[in-house]
Amino acid sequence: MRLDDLRPSDNVEDRRGGGGGFGGPRMVFGGGGLGLVAVIVLSLVFGVDPSQLLNGGPMPQPQMRQESGPRGDDAAFEFTRRVIGSAEDVWAPLMREHGSRFSPATFTAYDYATPTGCGTGQSSAGPFYCPGDAHIYLDLSFFNELDQRFGAPGQFARAYVIAHEYGHHIQNLLGVMDRRGGPSRGADSDAVRTELQADCYAGVWAYHANQQFSILQNGDVDGALRAASSVGDDTLQKEGQGYIVPDSFTHGSSAQRVRWFQRGLDSGQVDACDTFSARAL
Repeated sequence: MRLDDLRPSDNVEDRRGGGGGFGGPRMVFGGGGLGLVAVIVLSLVFGVDPSQLLNGGPMPQPQMRQESGPRGDDAAFEFTRRVIGSAEDVWAPLMREHGSRFSPATFTAYDYATPTGCGTGQSSAGPFYCPGDAHIYLDLSFFNELDQRFGAPGQFARAYVIAHEYGHHIQNLLGVMDRRGGPSRGADSDAVRTELQADCYAGVWAYHANQQFSILQNGDVDGALRAASSVGDDTLQKEGQGYIVPDSFTHGSSAQRVRWFQRGLDSGQVDACDTFSARAL
């Protein structure tokens, strides 16, 4: 993937290294509230009175990165900034053409776990977009997992993942998140249609980013298609439990994810990504 002409985004929040994330082991907060141990950990991390959290006080706001010196994931951080910058440069004019207002998402890098506008985000969930605060959250260690677990190495496979999350931001700006009212699971659910549309928007980004910045090199598209295929519900279910349950799908099958990404990449048209009107996904 050619990065020479991609502008690094300034819409970035770096919470790596303990500045805003929670260091140490990954923590899961169950039951819809903070457990006592979690409260103690948070009070130590943020330097606040534990009673403030136990009494329902506000979560301390994350601060910018405080540690100094280089990190092993700095190159991945700068790469992501450039992909985010290209998404801003691609989507701003596309949204104007669509008659919609564009405002950029914020890329937030973190380690292990971090507070978000959608609750506590954990790296075990992979990259995600929170419509509540318009942030794209990414623990950069996910890129290693993409290479090793999902068998999708290469920069363009990583760029596809970032562009998919930016696609969710575009959906948020267009009001798609507000219109969802159908089932949240199942092969024909609104959840699946939402994810497939974000895949298509990732393809739209790739089409225009290549037109504007000549980003594609030999093998790049194959890498993105491998990434899309590797995170299909059927593939993940077969890997995790040995069988497939379409009624529990939330993101779409591998074939569907590849098909909708390819559709956006081939057309470059936002209107080609109307998964909600499609009879067959």
